[in-house]
Amino acid sequence: MLETGQAPPLATEPRKPVNPLLRRKSVEQMVAEGGQGEGGNLRRSLTMWQLTMISIGATLGTGIFVVLGAAAPKAGPAVTISFILAGLTALFSALSYAELAGSVPVSGSSYSYSYATMGEFIAWICGWCLVLEYAVSVSAVAVGWGQYLNELLDGTIGVTLPEKLSAAPLGDGGFINLPSLVVVLLAMVFLLRGAKESARINTIMVGVKIVTLVLFIGIGVMGIKSGNYAPLAPLGITGISAAASTLFFSYIGFDAASTAGEEAKNPKKDLPRAIMLSLGIVTVLYVLVAFVAVGAMPWQDFEGTEAALAQIMTDVTGHSFWGVVLAAGAVVAIASVVFAVLYGQTRILFAMSRDGLVPKIFAKVDEKTGAPRANVVIVSLFCGALAAFVPLGDLADATSIGTLFAFALVNVAVVILRRTKPDMPRTFKVALFPVTPILGFLACGWMMYSLPVATWVAFGGWMAVGLVVYFLYGIRRSRLATAEVATPEK
Repeated sequence: MLETGQAPPLATEPRKPVNPLLRRKSVEQMVAEGGQGEGGNLRRSLTMWQLTMISIGATLGTGIFVVLGAAAPKAGPAVTISFILAGLTALFSALSYAELAGSVPVSGSSYSYSYATMGEFIAWICGWCLVLEYAVSVSAVAVGWGQYLNELLDGTIGVTLPEKLSAAPLGDGGFINLPSLVVVLLAMVFLLRGAKESARINTIMVGVKIVTLVLFIGIGVMGIKSGNYAPLAPLGITGISAAASTLFFSYIGFDAASTAGEEAKNPKKDLPRAIMLSLGIVTVLYVLVAFVAVGAMPWQDFEGTEAALAQIMTDVTGHSFWGVVLAAGAVVAIASVVFAVLYGQTRILFAMSRDGLVPKIFAKVDEKTGAPRANVVIVSLFCGALAAFVPLGDLADATSIGTLFAFALVNVAVVILRRTKPDMPRTFKVALFPVTPILGFLACGWMMYSLPVATWVAFGGWMAVGLVVYFLYGIRRSRLATAEVATPEK
């Protein structure tokens, strides 16, 4: 008999000859071991509404509150079009995510989907990209949080944190970005309480940021000047494309819902609904806010501004009070992104650890809270260190390329799983198959191509490190490599 918290023996897909790089986990085995960790189990406590809030919480934040300031100078008033393009790119992949989340409702997200369809090596690469996506995203978002915290402090008590304590030393001239470190550590404290309690806190924070953005739209529209929309695309299609690539960073959170597959009450139905609903809500808000923002402030003035929305609120009303209100909402909004994305990162590492590809400590579950405590602490400290010492711009682009690569693999996984398991029950199916996943793959490739060379160099370095880790550790310690029981070859 199996001990509590012990996963059943792993089954491998029929393979001949055996190739360690191509060995696969069966979908049935993934589902069977759902929630099982070292010394305890994750608890199924999340409803569809809470899953949607996790997805919105991970998505809606820095992209509109902070990164808009970096994207508007690239595209001009056409930054609204850039948001739409980035959203369409995300939609293709979101449809694929929704199908796989309903069919393979596990914590590993695209890592697990790749494991079941393309084999362990590709799964490792995908998982390594997700580590880049989530961990670096947490850090980048935390950096933006510090900017709005200073706006809030300045508007309420007339002081700001000194640059030495609010800017990264690597490029920004500071000593440490202390606010960024603090917000990551606060998220860590909440996550240690378990998924159910964490989801309640996240829902409150998401409600605050939606209200804040609706308030901005209502007030900002009064400051729109038609002249600010001309010329619409001063830097042409190249500028629109470049801005869209940067803004894709703003959409990455919708896949956070899929990382909760082993803590959802009804994952097969609720995960696809949460993914699609959250993406729709976020896209509408992004486009409306961007349209109002570039209409109320000349696009050239966004250069170097990381708290543009608060500035617009102050300029339009002539009172600093509304800028302070916006800054307060942004502080809550961006904190919820840190929280939700950090949650996703820990669950992906949980799945990779259970498979033996990273140390077992990441799969150890606290029996009292149902949370992977050591995992949460280690990931939080790592992300906090990145946020404290690395500038925002470098982090945002690195996150985009890792995300796009993982999304591209998800589109491929849908096609493979449809061919290898056509009769498998699916609670959601991608429309216009296989055209939609193919378009999703191509769109991700186009976005990656639009990113700067420096980002590709950083990505290549990250992947090189990942290959070293896999061949020195993962390939030998994988549970598929050490399992005593395997499916007999047919």
